Amino acid sequence: MPSAYVPSYYAASAHSAPEHRPLEGSAEADVCVVGGGIAGCSTALHLAERGMRVILLEANRIGWGASGRSGAQAIQGIASGQAKLDRLIGPTAARSVWEVSVEGLALMRSLIRRFSIDCDWVDGHLTTAVKPRHDRDLHAEIKELRDVYGYDSVRYVPKDELHTMLATDRYVGGLYDTNSAHLHPLNYTLGLAAAAQTLGVQIYGGTRALSFAQAGNGKLRVATAEGEVRARHLVLCGNVFLGPMAPSLARKIMAVATYIVATEPLGAARASELITNNAAVADMNWVLDYYRRSADHRLLFGGRVNYSGLKSFDAPSATRARMLKVFPQLQDVRIEYAWGGDVDITLNRAPHFGRLAQNIYFLQGFSGHGIALTGIAGKLVAEAIGGTAERFDVFARIPHADFPGGMALRRPALVLAMLYYRIKDLL
Repeated sequence: MPSAYVPSYYAASAHSAPEHRPLEGSAEADVCVVGGGIAGCSTALHLAERGMRVILLEANRIGWGASGRSGAQAIQGIASGQAKLDRLIGPTAARSVWEVSVEGLALMRSLIRRFSIDCDWVDGHLTTAVKPRHDRDLHAEIKELRDVYGYDSVRYVPKDELHTMLATDRYVGGLYDTNSAHLHPLNYTLGLAAAAQTLGVQIYGGTRALSFAQAGNGKLRVATAEGEVRARHLVLCGNVFLGPMAPSLARKIMAVATYIVATEPLGAARASELITNNAAVADMNWVLDYYRRSADHRLLFGGRVNYSGLKSFDAPSATRARMLKVFPQLQDVRIEYAWGGDVDITLNRAPHFGRLAQNIYFLQGFSGHGIALTGIAGKLVAEAIGGTAERFDVFARIPHADFPGGMALRRPALVLAMLYYRIKDLL
């Protein structure tokens, strides 16, 4: 049986969606997609648009993982930043990655319009500087985005103007991007799944893919508990939830826990006073705060990351404390929902796309930057399977190392490394 959604605000406010029955017996397809998040649903949708027979296997429910419970900020770029990408693959290829990320935002808008996906889309994103060195970095980033990438959707927001947008004195400046946005991530993911089904995709829920193997005649066999899928191509979109199914991929990513709280409804007037332009907001600390208003006038606030894998601290209280550092005027406000879950990160924070074999593709490593990138990644895989792999192969060129320390010691090593960045945030 599929696991229930985590008790998030998103699950509580999700649109009704069909229960997808488990796979029983044998099924045939051109492509088998594993994972029912944004990446998997987008992959299935774009393959179906090309006339391919697609089966999607989801171990739990559509949007059960990070896609359906994230901070839901749809932003340009990738988590590692363009400077690191330039060093890894060169400026020409790095620019191609950048252009794909911007196209990802346009793709989201297009899919929402085409398939009438009701997901509370709101334009606008603010990146905020907590300290002077952040402010200097913002000026440099705006110059690079405009002069190098021709991206004119951004502008600098000085402290005085920022104070008219956000009811807090915490920041010294900001970058406002009119092209980025925020949305209800679970409703968006459910909408993608529904759109894929209208194009003929078969979706099976409560169906964990256990293993895969070449089956001869150019086909693969994907085994599940109660059946199997035989397909010419396989796309793995399960990220940290693939488990032992693909150990070579598991070595390249790490699961880290993130946490979000949602206040009780504040009313339209009080919510609007907090963020007057209704933008999503994220600060520039390594352990960052990110927040936004919901459609029903709550504040959704994320601000904790747990690298240790332990659950020994009170995440809801810690996240609420961070919220009150930004908005102390919310001291009287009750937290109505608090939830967390794992996202995957890579060692270099760049996305990890590639092939395990000629007919086995994977998408992972979005590193907390995947709301827009996961969707366009699905389109790139569909292009590659359809015979046009140039854009997918640019991403596949990004080098990725295993996390050091092996499966036993890599998490303690990561915790020690993150101490440096936590200390840096304090300086």
